[in-house]
Amino acid sequence: MDTWKRISCLGLIALFTGGAGFIHAESGAVPAVEAILARMAQARSENRTRLRPYSVIRDYKLFGTERQTSKAEVIADVTFVPPDVKRYAIRQASGMGLGEKIVRQMLDHETDIVKDYGSTDLTPSNYDFQFVREDRLDGQRCYVLEMTPKRKGKTLLRGHIWVDASTYQLRRTEGEPGKAPSWWLRDSRIVLTYGDVGGMWLQTSSESTANVRFVGPHTMVARDVEYKFSELTASRGR
Repeated sequence: MDTWKRISCLGLIALFTGGAGFIHAESGAVPAVEAILARMAQARSENRTRLRPYSVIRDYKLFGTERQTSKAEVIADVTFVPPDVKRYAIRQASGMGLGEKIVRQMLDHETDIVKDYGSTDLTPSNYDFQFVREDRLDGQRCYVLEMTPKRKGKTLLRGHIWVDASTYQLRRTEGEPGKAPSWWLRDSRIVLTYGDVGGMWLQTSSESTANVRFVGPHTMVARDVEYKFSELTASRGR
């Protein structure tokens, strides 16, 4: 039995027996890490069955040390077709050319990852996890887990995740790449947030901060503005 199946079995046993692997939330106790991971895997699996084709207009803004005015703004159209096809097109770009360059690298990276989801997924095959604390995020009780990559790589993060204590969906990821993204980016840090979009649980915003060689500290903020799927449209504030 592989590691992930073993963890899933532990989670199911704990759920039905109320044993040491999982203590019911009503008691106020915190589940064991294995139980949290098993419930996360179940939530992700259920979410994948709800995924359907969609497109999103995404707004990127590049800031320097001052956050009042952006140095560049890029608007991109991103299309996803389950399970592993993602495409993008730059709709509009203004300001520093560095902004569009960074956005294109981010989107190239994003389209590559979706083709090999298992290599970056939050599973014991990619990470070691440790419970840190409970926290509240947007009014929701969350379990905060520390994640440590099992191998060095640009696509894995060293940091923390916030897991909803009720739904076991991922609400926030915060960390630094296990390996520097490139020679000209140092001290990189990434914050990803997630939310419900038309019944699908998706990443809806990100904030990436890095010290760009010869230029200085910069922050790229990305927010999903408008989704389109089937005959429905879901808008999010810019």
